[in-house]
Amino acid sequence: MENIDPALVPTKKLYTGAEMPTIGLGTFASDNYNPEQVSNAVRGAAAFGYRHFDCAAVYANEHKIGEVFQELFSKGIRREELWITSKLWNDMHKYDDAIKSCKQTLVDLQVDYLDLYLIHWPFPNFHAPGCDVNARNPDAIPYIHANYMETWKALEHLVDEGLVRHIGTSNMSIPKMELLLRDARIKPAVNEMEIHPHFQQPEFFQYLVDHDIQPIGFSPLGSPSRPERDKTADDTVDMEDPVILKAAKNHGVHPSAICLKWAVQRGQVTIPFSIKERQYKSNMLAILDDPLTDDEMEEISKIDKNCRLIKGQVFLWKANQSWEDLWDLNGEVTPA
Repeated sequence: MENIDPALVPTKKLYTGAEMPTIGLGTFASDNYNPEQVSNAVRGAAAFGYRHFDCAAVYANEHKIGEVFQELFSKGIRREELWITSKLWNDMHKYDDAIKSCKQTLVDLQVDYLDLYLIHWPFPNFHAPGCDVNARNPDAIPYIHANYMETWKALEHLVDEGLVRHIGTSNMSIPKMELLLRDARIKPAVNEMEIHPHFQQPEFFQYLVDHDIQPIGFSPLGSPSRPERDKTADDTVDMEDPVILKAAKNHGVHPSAICLKWAVQRGQVTIPFSIKERQYKSNMLAILDDPLTDDEMEEISKIDKNCRLIKGQVFLWKANQSWEDLWDLNGEVTPA
């Protein structure tokens, strides 16, 4: 596979006018890959033509990715050519902690600013690495809007200081977003959320579009390498769906390519993760030519199974709760 010109990668224009590449390399290594493997993938992906990298403090690999960024800059890639995202972890939601955490991320990534900084989860609840799905932090609390706004104001300050170009949300719901839009001084530019053919979130997706907030979809292939704690008996497999398989046969590609074509043609930004060279190259190539037909897009729109794979059980705040309480399925923020 020959390297591609990054200028050929389509972009989405945010409400600020900034152009965000529609495909990026995710860097969440699950429990399977070490920081060196992830940073090597960043190096290879950048050489191939990727310019969008989705990072997070909790992934514990930003220090190694930062070394790669410095290599790229030394070889002539300019900082402004990259789109670098990072995320604030749940144990740093206090105002001063949020600013401190962002500054540490800048040190680790060895850059002067972030293109995008997200609140990783709307809950300040966190868990030990590799914990069981039934683990509960004794200090866990529900979503409290006043607390979330304290965190958001810290992100707004980071924009004011020029350390962050855009701010956004992740793992939100419509009820929580309504409160944020009511009270924010700076509107979120994006919302990062789980999206794949078996979990399309059409109502939330349209809500974001209507409010000029760009959806970013993680787990676009159905997250086959997600941690074991996130797997349940009712989970479905997108890449085994007959509609996806039929389209893959028609286009002569792997089913993963169909999931990515669908994502970009639908209008979302997608951030698949792989450390394997052939896979991250194929992911990029999938979106550049041979688009799905209108009929194929329509067929995929009908296979939504509302199957959330990253349910977030470890962020629940009391015993005997269901993971659904995290997602405000009744249209209101779940009370304490």
